[in-house]
Amino acid sequence: MPAPSSRIWPGRPYPLGASYDGVGVNFAVFSEHATRIDVCLFDRATGVVEREALTLPETTAHVFHGFVPGLSPGQIYGLRVYGPYEPRRGLRFNPHKVVLDPYARAVANEVDWQAPMYGFARRATPTGVPLEERGELRDDPPMDTQDNAHGAPKGVVVDDFFFWDDDQLPRRPFRDTVIYEVHVKGFTARHPDIPEAIRGTYAGLGSEPAIRHLLELGVTAVELLPVHEIADEPEIVARGLTNYWGYSTLGYFAPAGRYASAGPPGGRLGGQVNEFKQMVKALHRAGIEVILDVVYNHTCEGPHRGPTLSLRGIDNPSYYRLDPRDPRLYIDYTGCGNSLNVSHPQTLKLIMDSLRYWAVEMHVDGFRFDLASTLARDLHDVDKLSAFFDIIHQDPVLSRTKLIAEPWDLGEGGYQVGNFPVLWTEWNGRYRDTVRRFWKGDQAVAAELGFRLTGSSDLYEGGGRKPHASINFVTAHDGFTLHDLVAYDRKHNDENGEGGRDGSDSNDSSNHGVEGETGDPEINALRARQVRNFLTMLLVSQGTPMITGGDEMGRTQGGNNNAYCLDRALSWTDWQLDGPRRDLLAFTRRLVALRHAEPVLRRRRFFSGGHVRGSELKDIVWFNPDGSEMQGQDWNRPDARTLGMLLGGDAIPSLDRFGRPITGNTLLILVNAGAGPIEFVLPAVEWGEWGDRWEVLIDTRSAAAPDRTVPVGAGERYAMLGRSMVVMRLPKAKPTPGGAEPTP
Repeated sequence: MPAPSSRIWPGRPYPLGASYDGVGVNFAVFSEHATRIDVCLFDRATGVVEREALTLPETTAHVFHGFVPGLSPGQIYGLRVYGPYEPRRGLRFNPHKVVLDPYARAVANEVDWQAPMYGFARRATPTGVPLEERGELRDDPPMDTQDNAHGAPKGVVVDDFFFWDDDQLPRRPFRDTVIYEVHVKGFTARHPDIPEAIRGTYAGLGSEPAIRHLLELGVTAVELLPVHEIADEPEIVARGLTNYWGYSTLGYFAPAGRYASAGPPGGRLGGQVNEFKQMVKALHRAGIEVILDVVYNHTCEGPHRGPTLSLRGIDNPSYYRLDPRDPRLYIDYTGCGNSLNVSHPQTLKLIMDSLRYWAVEMHVDGFRFDLASTLARDLHDVDKLSAFFDIIHQDPVLSRTKLIAEPWDLGEGGYQVGNFPVLWTEWNGRYRDTVRRFWKGDQAVAAELGFRLTGSSDLYEGGGRKPHASINFVTAHDGFTLHDLVAYDRKHNDENGEGGRDGSDSNDSSNHGVEGETGDPEINALRARQVRNFLTMLLVSQGTPMITGGDEMGRTQGGNNNAYCLDRALSWTDWQLDGPRRDLLAFTRRLVALRHAEPVLRRRRFFSGGHVRGSELKDIVWFNPDGSEMQGQDWNRPDARTLGMLLGGDAIPSLDRFGRPITGNTLLILVNAGAGPIEFVLPAVEWGEWGDRWEVLIDTRSAAAPDRTVPVGAGERYAMLGRSMVVMRLPKAKPTPGGAEPTP
């Protein structure tokens, strides 16, 4: 280990991390329990050879700090942290291990698992599997004294300057938002119109062909699977795989270098930061918001027998929740081996500093919080008044971003759908489950479906929130694709190398007669219709819809419902579209356009079921197929498979971007989840100022646009196929020239 140098000044305790000021670099690292911290400077060519170690000379409020004049952006650095090595007290300092600065703005090297990355000496057993990996460790293992510098991930000093021009955050209201969940690499890795050199990168996602697809589809926000710097778990690497989804965070300030167009090692000197900003700038120019899926609930360091990469070696008891009965162990609410200790002020500060950095410096529009219930646990119980929420709500920047919770974790009481506070929206897992069960044919689902179609007032209205708080989705990255949801009864995860033990066994899916792909035209026609049904129901439901990237083009994973480790064509979007997939794409575009065109699908308030503000129509009326209004017994029939929903277009006006009220058309939505055809008696409407014919906008019997109308009047009927949906519109009649009333 190089001897400490004296060419370092006291510096400042703030900001944390490595900060370049044009003269040199200030380093500041928090550790409540360390006795000394060295900043190790590595060669810029490889990031492997340690050139110099500089001891941070000052400590202020547990922050070790120092300033190195003459140092410049592009410098690669790591930390050696000294202190007690006493695992039974939760202390795991080991200066033989170079660890990553948690505030590093870019990361130079991915982890080399051939290097000694564990802070303790791993004792082999006769089977060759270390005791620690079998969970049989009883006593404190000795410290491992092998140096890991050549294989450790390191930080890069970054110059934060970037010319944003006139970049404007779109700030689109949630009620007008359509989210597209997408993987940075998978979206463009196979796109034929994007230059090969930038496929699968930030530059690829920000390219003209990628943005053109998003605009033509009509989505208004991309929700990116994790882009914080990632470390692939050693057990996955041992199987020849990677953590493709990225829920294994190493650095909360650094965009993942694997998605930079230069790629490692070319992206090593921080180029990924500017490339990410260029992507955001291009998307904003197109009016598309950028939402990050963020993983602040756990890190890539895993359980007590995991590697020492960053937080564990800097201040283990401050950053992680330790078991008070045995601080050698971790409390794990996530199923990933550890949970961040959000009750500690510095850990909470780390999270908030990271969020502000991405919002202010990187111009990100919002965040989706993975396993967000973990962040709400002050001590043990989930608490919606926790410090985490308090700080976000009072923050003038973060409180204006889009805040989306995945409202569950694996701990006791972790399922918190509907319980997050105001300002927050939630992935509504009950929407997903109810819609899947309804179209699969489960019994006694209709009553709950009514709530889900109308914004889930049973979950959100009592807490002072509005329909947009429900992020509605049928599929997500985790689980079957929409194509596979209608083609497989069970998961097929053999490629993951886990013996089929991974992934959910509860999918509420149906193969409709044959497991997997088939040449049977009747089965394929039914499957295609079911896909259209799911998409139609999603886009006409109150709330905020989320489409999973590729579902609009029939993407399949061959029945794999947990492709988290498969960075290959199976997980990437296939842009070579045959006829049926082109038809599905066109159908989805029409659906999204319909949602944007009709204010009644984007209501600001929950339905009341009555006349509002002198409206000619009720805001919502439910109908049976015979045209009668639905009553309690109709909802509660176990075999209820059909319903009609009339949405009054002028009952509660929407608002334009200037806050002016907009009234719209009245819509009639018909649903037949039964296997056989029905004739639906259309409700008679006293049409007055309205038109005298229903326009058929969507009929899921076909992907093609229907070209027909149906007269408004008592007894008019509409024939529906089994397992189909219909959307009709009753437009307001346009006044005749001179202002005269239109004639029937």
